[in-house]
Amino acid sequence: MKDYITTSLFDIFKTGPGPSSSHTIGPMKAALGFREAVQTMDSPPDPAEATIDVHLYGSLSLTGEGHGTHKAVLGGLLGWMPEDCDCEQLLALLDDPETVYALPFAKGNIAFTAANIHFEGSDPLLPYQNTLRFRLAVAGESLLEREYYSIGGGFIQCKGEDEPERPKPPYSYGNMNELRKLLRKSDLTLREVMLHNEEALTGKTQAEILAGIDAVVAAMCQAVENGLATDGLLPGPIGLMRKAPVLFKNAARMKRETGRSLARLNAYAHAASEENAAGRIVVTAPTSGSAGVLPGVIYLMKKHFDFTAEQFRDGMLAAAAIAFIAKHNASIAGAEVGCQGEIGVASSMAAALIAYASGLPIKQVENAAEIALEHQLGMTCDPVGGYVQIPCIERNAVGAVQAMNAFILAEAGDPARQKVTFDEVVEAMMETGQDMCTKYKETAKGGLAVCCVAC
Repeated sequence: MKDYITTSLFDIFKTGPGPSSSHTIGPMKAALGFREAVQTMDSPPDPAEATIDVHLYGSLSLTGEGHGTHKAVLGGLLGWMPEDCDCEQLLALLDDPETVYALPFAKGNIAFTAANIHFEGSDPLLPYQNTLRFRLAVAGESLLEREYYSIGGGFIQCKGEDEPERPKPPYSYGNMNELRKLLRKSDLTLREVMLHNEEALTGKTQAEILAGIDAVVAAMCQAVENGLATDGLLPGPIGLMRKAPVLFKNAARMKRETGRSLARLNAYAHAASEENAAGRIVVTAPTSGSAGVLPGVIYLMKKHFDFTAEQFRDGMLAAAAIAFIAKHNASIAGAEVGCQGEIGVASSMAAALIAYASGLPIKQVENAAEIALEHQLGMTCDPVGGYVQIPCIERNAVGAVQAMNAFILAEAGDPARQKVTFDEVVEAMMETGQDMCTKYKETAKGGLAVCCVAC
């Protein structure tokens, strides 16, 4: 691993279908990658004689149906892309296990059914728990195989393939301590460093980058508004009713403004998270499972505290920096470190967003991020029934509230008295995740997943 970060803003913030970026966006991208490999074969087989089989391992197998992995894989093989796929069509895939789908390739269609997706359980010998294996064969003879790893937040790796090389950013850093020193030495603002690095990594102009941030913020707010406008049951056997519309309606009846603000924040975070649970389009921040935290905070700041577009741009840059450091030095994947890597990091990002957008200096921005993450260390990932509903939706709301409180503690506190650094908490998160029992990491085999009746 490089000692400096080469992640782009738009690697962290990307749109796609819920309910889990590691189970839907990542597998769909892997399937698209395999589809491209088949398309570019020197001697492709006769489609009428060919078969494609997909083998899922780890959490992709144990909770894959609840998370929609099988549907996402088929969507990718059909050529659908996460950012613009039709969620209604995606949700309808494989409802009937007997349906035969025609996978379109240059030389014709390859037949595919639910029987071509194999849920293989866990394999401790695999380099990464969330593994997908694709196999193209004719008469049982393998012609092409690929192994992919879904490593959280929609990021994937393909076995044997090197990641595309990116240039070293002009202002490189690998952790928060290095970032603080860089800002002090260069006399640049965090905004300037982030934008200069993004220009170098992506080739985009600053105007294009800022427009992209605006589009991400708009998509987050749209997820909140969609969730507030939608009531009823969420998919799956749990029978969970959406809560966001009720929370929002009842917030107006509360007597104290403090209560109304917190109730609204809870409603907004619920709304985006419920859209995710329903398999609708959300923005990874840093994952789909935590896609309610930042939108909840942003929507509250926009509607009730009159934050400007410029403040949101600054805040999103700070949030991205926090995500970069957490991903680079630990993980944002529930399958690797539990929910502390998803909701914990999202809450930390949101606290930094509010702090930097409010004009606080970098040390207090770090303090806000550190406080938010510190108090979510050890959080398990234990989805009931394998669905991103209980406890995931409420955890998004609690993470949003925790971000707000972390910001308040950082703003009202004395930075000189803050002992714990963000880097130390990230290190603790990784160590905790490594020690955490596997059943508490997105397998639906521990915690609430076994202590709560799923249907």
